[in-house]
Amino acid sequence: MTGYSDLVPRSCRPILVLTGAGISAESGIPTFRGADGLWEGHRIEDVASPAGFRRNPELVHRFYNARRAKLLSPEVRPNAGHQALVELARRWPAPVRVITQNVDDLHERAGLAPVDPESGRKVGPGIGEVLHMHGELRRVRHMRTGATQAWDGPCDEATVDPETGERGVLRPHIVWFGEAVLGLELIEEWLDDCEYFLAIGTQGAVWPAAGFVHEARRRCRARALEFNLVPTEISAAFDTTLTGRAGETLPKWVRSLVIE
Repeated sequence: MTGYSDLVPRSCRPILVLTGAGISAESGIPTFRGADGLWEGHRIEDVASPAGFRRNPELVHRFYNARRAKLLSPEVRPNAGHQALVELARRWPAPVRVITQNVDDLHERAGLAPVDPESGRKVGPGIGEVLHMHGELRRVRHMRTGATQAWDGPCDEATVDPETGERGVLRPHIVWFGEAVLGLELIEEWLDDCEYFLAIGTQGAVWPAAGFVHEARRRCRARALEFNLVPTEISAAFDTTLTGRAGETLPKWVRSLVIE
């Protein structure tokens, strides 16, 4: 284990960051999955699987409508951890690239630029880059064409797609269990070139994200740092685990990088 003082930069390659539910929990976003394996009182297979959606689309829409409304409530805002990543993107002379497992937009609200997972092009304002590998709560997807669009209100089986005029063709733009993650080709490119790999607020229990630290170390000998409340299943893969709230440990680490 190392401390803050010996984590100064060695070169100017990109920094690659993986964020999970822990960073958003500090902003009041529930982590959904409890110790009993339920998501907000529902079985995961009922609200986070294609089969569950086919079986009971009304339940699934209601579940994500409630999550979307929570995300848009005034009390939910980016925290110091999100803001530290924006500061890192401002100060680091190479790209800072964030892969997030979260479906909220707190990284973007803090000031990071969203990228299209297929093309890698920036599709919104901000600095750095953030890719949503598990989809986005504030978007819906056409079930036949795959086209997505911004969405802040409720959605259900009677909703008309404003783009096509069709009824009942929209679903949450969320990667459910059994579906392929988004942007994997772009993620593979990012894993080939990074000076540091940071994992923030993720338990390292879900693949392929749990394997990213191993790939970053194998491919480009990246220095690996983990930020979490407690050590995780994959802590042994990191050079350093900084325990505590990301809103406290991450800003301190960013400040330790002496970048003129």
